[in-house]
Amino acid sequence: MTSKIIGVGNCIPRETITHLFFDQHVFLDEKGILLKDDNFLLSEKLQKITGIEERRYADKNQVTSDLGLIAAKAAIEDSGIDTETLDYIIFAHNFGDVSFGTKQSDTVPSLAARVKHLLQIKNNSCVAYDVLFGCPGWIEGVIQGHAFIKANMAKRCLVIGAETLSRVVDVHDRDSMIYADGAGAVVLECNNVDSSGIQAHLSASHTLGEKDYLFFGKSYNNESDKDIKYIKMDGRKIYEFALLHVPDALKKCLDNSGFSINQLNKIIIHQANEKMDEAIVKRFYKLYDKPVPKDIMPMVIQKLGNSSVATIPLLLTMILKGELANHQIHKGDVVLFASVGAGMNINALVYQF
Repeated sequence: MTSKIIGVGNCIPRETITHLFFDQHVFLDEKGILLKDDNFLLSEKLQKITGIEERRYADKNQVTSDLGLIAAKAAIEDSGIDTETLDYIIFAHNFGDVSFGTKQSDTVPSLAARVKHLLQIKNNSCVAYDVLFGCPGWIEGVIQGHAFIKANMAKRCLVIGAETLSRVVDVHDRDSMIYADGAGAVVLECNNVDSSGIQAHLSASHTLGEKDYLFFGKSYNNESDKDIKYIKMDGRKIYEFALLHVPDALKKCLDNSGFSINQLNKIIIHQANEKMDEAIVKRFYKLYDKPVPKDIMPMVIQKLGNSSVATIPLLLTMILKGELANHQIHKGDVVLFASVGAGMNINALVYQF
């Protein structure tokens, strides 16, 4: 028995944010000093490093749970199930619902409970809860849903990943240009008919010296309200951490699945930084003394930015719906999912379609 994806859905916000959006921003360093480069040059440098040309922002009247609900409805419709047969709703996010124009995070009730309510599910045995695990939160939610199914505690689970990072950024921090909004969801179901589904998974939390590589901190503008915190990161340390630990984790997970590197058809990795993801995959294949195959790693960060927990389920939906050129997933294909993020947390999952 394993767990199989029977439905996928996503929510890609309508508002496209180009580099021109940041043209009038006043970007400062950690000491509050104006950066030497003009904003056009800053955006060009960021694009060369991360690959980001554009990103999407949620409508002003939407919050994270709204995006999650849209993705959830699409996944449920795709699966064709009755929502009353869901045993768990697992909602991965990191900052709750943050209304436009505020910096107040709203997490009570849980976002999963809000989605269950809006889906009008009457079944009280359908358990709804949230997962906060940094960017790897959606994969971790899938792993938890899989564990419930393997333990015979569930037959069907809805796993959502959604974020509105545009609401928690410091407008004076150039890293704010990286972040985006979005959502993705899948319906998992018990599978004892064939061998498709989750084949192996792995999770780890490095917290001794790495805990604060991503954190909440004050604005770089010393005149701002010091009680309001924003998402901050040590980009260099995150990059070095990811290259050091993620390739080994991917190898261990793939080896545990019983599949060989030659059987791997796709790697769907968290869309955090194009150069970093390319370096991770290159090091991963080097562990097997293999070159990186063409089109092994689909990327949409160029147009959608970094939407944290949403990047993987959002991208998976695009591929399965035939919306991404040069990338398809066929029956029997072996796909390796992977993510790294705040904590510092790492996880990976091998899935056969």
